[in-house]
Amino acid sequence: MTGTLWLLPVALGDAPWQDYLPPATREATCRLTRFVAENAKTARAELKRIGHPVPLRELAIEQLPATLTPADVEHLLAPLRAGHDIGLMSEAGCPAVADPGALLVRRAHELGLVVRPLVGPSSLLLALMASGLDGQRFAFHGYLPAREPERSTRIAELDKESARLQQTQIFIETPYRNHVLFAALLLNCRPKTCLCLAIDLTLSSEHIVTHRIVDWKAASPPDMDKRPTVFLLLAD
Repeated sequence: MTGTLWLLPVALGDAPWQDYLPPATREATCRLTRFVAENAKTARAELKRIGHPVPLRELAIEQLPATLTPADVEHLLAPLRAGHDIGLMSEAGCPAVADPGALLVRRAHELGLVVRPLVGPSSLLLALMASGLDGQRFAFHGYLPAREPERSTRIAELDKESARLQQTQIFIETPYRNHVLFAALLLNCRPKTCLCLAIDLTLSSEHIVTHRIVDWKAASPPDMDKRPTVFLLLAD
């Protein structure tokens, strides 16, 4: 007998669990006592928030190394091969999506282990749903280059690619650099390109706005300082 690798969505902010998790997802999480997490401290906070019935000090939480080696993967999955279930948790949102946990999931499949994804918040899909941009053809690019001129070059490439493929381009930034990225988008995208900012998704402060670049230039930018934001663009 081998265990199951459960993929456990977690909060995007500090909202009560009832605001973002189905009861069945919370119940499945509360049955587990072994976890692998991108950040152990964040994982403990999430388990406390959902009211895990076992004292936190009695839960086994392994943290993903900054650089995940094949030996690390084998070590983290060893309890599964011994018959124990494991819950994989991201730092925010869905594990294995824009998340290093994907390597564990791939290896679990290679080993013939059962993988069970559970329903919960994905900032990328929520942003795409609310953007009004093309939901048939889209691509997620993670973080764009942090420095110039690489950042501007990449933005121009994505704008051209979006127009060529009619594809929504999705990317994120470290929250304290949101305004820098926003300014670079205004400088390097074509005037008719649509840009959506999806800020503080699922929180009471949630703010989602889509405008063309030319209209963004004429408007006051929203407050994005240190607020998690998903950026989406679609060029004509």
